[in-house]
Amino acid sequence: MAKVAFLGLGIMGYPMARHLKQKGGHEVTVYNRTAAKAEAWVAENGGRLAKTPREAAEGQDFVMMCVGNDNDVREVTLGKDGAFAGMGKGAVFVDHTTASADIARELYAAAKAGGFAFLDAPVSGGQAGAENGVLTVMCGGDQETFDRAAPVIGAYARMCKLLGPAGSGQLAKMVNQICIAGLVQALAEGIHFAKRAGLDVEALIETISKGAAQSWQMENRYKTMNAGKFDFGFAVDWMRKDLAICLAEARRNGAHLPVTALVDQFYSEVQKMGGGRWDTSSLIARLER
Repeated sequence: MAKVAFLGLGIMGYPMARHLKQKGGHEVTVYNRTAAKAEAWVAENGGRLAKTPREAAEGQDFVMMCVGNDNDVREVTLGKDGAFAGMGKGAVFVDHTTASADIARELYAAAKAGGFAFLDAPVSGGQAGAENGVLTVMCGGDQETFDRAAPVIGAYARMCKLLGPAGSGQLAKMVNQICIAGLVQALAEGIHFAKRAGLDVEALIETISKGAAQSWQMENRYKTMNAGKFDFGFAVDWMRKDLAICLAEARRNGAHLPVTALVDQFYSEVQKMGGGRWDTSSLIARLER
């Protein structure tokens, strides 16, 4: 059992922190900018509530964080009463936020200067993966730090791998989102075509999902696409945030992402349709306007 803090109790962080307490058996302290959510978590799971990130980090072996973007990351870690000010020597900070590789490298250097360790460790698997404790975690940082943190992360992950030095976790998550963007658009087009062609979509997917077209997106999102229901899952607003990170990094490293850029434009159209909080499978909605 370790002393662990979790910062950020959104749709991902709330169940991740719960797994640390219930499955991992750790002593858990939580912090959330909206205090009511942290109070609800403690009422449901036990543990301790902290009023600031700094207070949450004090005396902990591990501090996990999952917030929104680079600005949120800086505010919670480096801002007034930020977590880094409360980190003890030899402790480990694990950032599960999907953010830029630049902020990961910045925080790694700040942590090293402060005498503690840092991993950038964005996750994939969505709300369902967090709820069920089966997330994929892509890590960047030092091997020794990873070896210490991996058993704790295992409370909510089925795959956790170190992919290189600081920033590598964020770069890996960019690849993940690049791959998803193209898959979701292709699935949307396929189902849209099938409906126009008069095919039975259920029978179609049952058949082609056993062949080379099979994907997680097909297995988990075709029903909502077919039904036109987009009220769960990973929101379009968040996907556009992630794709902006991918495209910015590509401009720096010279990678060509024509499909990713096009799908990002398609998601902007979904936003204009009022679908910013729809899940990412809503790409089909712009085809069926």
